Order: sequence, then structure tokens, then C-alpha cells
Amino acid sequence: MRNFKTEPEKNFVVHRKDFVPAYLKLIENGLWRLKEKVDRALESLKDCRICPRNCGVDRYKKVGVCRVGRYALVSSAFPHFGEERPLRGWRGSGTIFFAYCNLRCVFCQNFSISWKAEESLELTAKEIAQIMIKLQEIGCHNINFVTPEHVVPQVIESIYYAVQMGLRIPIVYNTSSYDSEESLEIMKDVVDIYMPDFKLWNPEKSWRYLGVRDYPDVAKKIVKIMHQQVGDLVVDENGLALRGIILRHLVMPGCLEDTKKIMEYISNEISKDTFVNIMDQYYPAGLVEQKPRNYPELTRRITYEEYKQAVKYAQDAGLWRIYM
Repeated sequence: MRNFKTEPEKNFVVHRKDFVPAYLKLIENGLWRLKEKVDRALESLKDCRICPRNCGVDRYKKVGVCRVGRYALVSSAFPHFGEERPLRGWRGSGTIFFAYCNLRCVFCQNFSISWKAEESLELTAKEIAQIMIKLQEIGCHNINFVTPEHVVPQVIESIYYAVQMGLRIPIVYNTSSYDSEESLEIMKDVVDIYMPDFKLWNPEKSWRYLGVRDYPDVAKKIVKIMHQQVGDLVVDENGLALRGIILRHLVMPGCLEDTKKIMEYISNEISKDTFVNIMDQYYPAGLVEQKPRNYPELTRRITYEEYKQAVKYAQDAGLWRIYM
């Protein structure tokens, strides 16, 4: 089931001809405005505070907690047709998957990438920029950075070079929501579409399943900042995303209370017009699959009744732009 309510969608439509990507508006008065962000971001690598772990490592000399140093590791890049319809359109979302992660989700469905960095390549910013331009040339509707939380300096640096190469399509920041305020300040006026994945509400579950206890507090704060920067999702006349937030939430076994709290928070503290994707595709993966005895409560898929209840929680909270 993949439908979403659209009325009164006309309030969230901007004609494509009137849209200018945020990063192009930023440099209208000079490329130096983007270069300033790059310099600030690269300087922060010397005493790393890129994500909430604040490991303080000099990533020019060694890797941080995220296991990434000066240069980002890219696992893959391709037109993705499995993303939400406003992103994938008919030519795909130009996804760039970064290896490793600043979380340790035991159920990670990209375990080989986020935990092991299998088949990944260490690339310079110019090399990533060239990939961005290639994705644009083959017709992708946007550039979609997947798991960028720990490589924000490398991302902003690659955007700097890509802009000079002719980049002109929207930029998507596809994140777990475990980001730092400093990183979002760097990406402000550069990102067009934030796509945060708000996973859990309970700190103890976050510690057990994600490896960090402060995840809920960080996610609440970060999603609010993202919304302040870009607002609710607006699309063009063809339904393609141009600017705003697409919030994802994966419904997990035994975590419906988390779902309820998250939906209420989004409706009451962010916006009732938030575009929310309630996802039903949980399956035992990662450490849950490898060591099922350690996580017996997660070794099953969710039921249809659980999913219906998750959607009802969103509707009861007043959310209406629900992608299912």
C-alpha cells in the first residue's frame, strides 16, 4: 500500500520555473558564501564535533568514532527508484550512499554498508562532485545524500565543487536524525529537502537498539531545526519535491508507543502539514538476524494490525499528509 492524501495539496505547489535551489540562492552574491561554509566545516574536522558524539578526534590524522577520517567513503551512487514518489519521480533520485554511520542500529537494513563499509571507495570532494554532475546529466530529479551525518564537511565541500561544475537540481539530506546543530548550521541555505528518519522515542530502547541513549532528545531538536530551515514539503506541478521536510518513521515490533509519541510530537511541535512516510518494511536484519537470541523481540515482522494502528496514531494526532 503506497498512497497518500493530497488535499489541499494545491497549498504546497510551486511552479518549477519559479524554483531556485537553496545553494544557488546562497551564492547569488558570490561563491565566497559557500566557501566560508566549507572552510568552517573542514576546520571542525580537526577537533571533530560533526555529530552529537563529539569525539574530538583530529580526523585529518585518524578516524573518528564513525570510522571515517578526512575523506568520505562512498558505497554506491545511482538513480534510486525505491524512494518516495516525490523524490523518485520517473527518472529516479540521485542517491549517493556513504559508508559507515554514527549510530549502531542492531536492525540496520544496510548493515553491509553502515557497519562494514563493504565495497566502498574513499573519494575526494571533487570526485563526489563529478558523481553528482553525472547523476544530474542522466536525468535524476535531485541529489540524495544517504547517511551524511558523519561526513557533513565532505558533503559541503563536494557541493562547492559541483556548483562550479553546473549543479542545478535540489539537494536531499537523508539522515537518521542523529545530527549536530553545528552541522545543520553548515547545511543551512544549502539543503533543499531534509529527510529525517525519526526512529525511537524511548531512551532505553534507543540505547539497546541504536547504541545511544540521547537519540530521542537529539532527534526532537534536530527535526525542529530542519523544519525551521526549510518548512513543510512543497512540490512542483508534477508532484516532484522541491523544498521542505519528508519525515520517515519505521514501525517496529513492540514499539507502537514510540510511534504514538513521535506522531504527536511532529503534529504538535513541528507542523500538522508535515509529510510523513510511515514505513512497514521492517524485517530482522543486521545483528538481529545474526544474533537473534540477543534480540528476540525484534525477530519478526510487524503485523498488518500494528501498521494500521501506527497510521491511526498519525491521523489521530492531526497529521494528514501521510505516505503509506
